Amino acid sequence: MNWDQIKGRWKEMTGRVRERWGELTEDEVQQAAGNREQLEGLIQQRYGKTKEQAREEVDKWASEQS
Repeated sequence: MNWDQIKGRWKEMTGRVRERWGELTEDEVQQAAGNREQLEGLIQQRYGKTKEQAREEVDKWASEQS
């Protein structure tokens, strides 16, 4: 699934985001509102990842969505 599709279905995708990155709060996921860069930033902060690591994780997760 491409990011435009994920963004368009964000309310539906929030559960999947929380399944993958359980340390993110519901509020944080809602505030990201489908903004990929904001989601990557939250992952960086919460998990201590580099920008590149967060981007790769989001890429992998997005490619697994159908």
